[in-house]
Amino acid sequence: MDKTTQTEFEAAAFRRLVEHLRTRTDVQNIDLMIHGGFCRNCLADWLREAAEDKGVAMSKDEARETIYGMPFPEWKAKYQPEATPEQLAAFEAAQKKSHG
Repeated sequence: MDKTTQTEFEAAAFRRLVEHLRTRTDVQNIDLMIHGGFCRNCLADWLREAAEDKGVAMSKDEARETIYGMPFPEWKAKYQPEATPEQLAAFEAAQKKSHG
């Protein structure tokens, strides 16, 4: 597979992942962090870093809006309840595992 085709496939997979996460508003970022070690904000950070690596300025807010499909404060108000004590405990445990 040539590099251009590979990049096109990777970009399509990324767009599908972003769309999937936009439709799964029931899946909280903290749960993604607990089980996967990343969340929507991580994807936004990676997108911003990739843009900056190519000399394109992208703010944190712009990157998050790209991932969330709306401004992050709006998404958070609509879909992100406060983390439960159980989620916070699981997050702490996951952090300890991943950081030794």
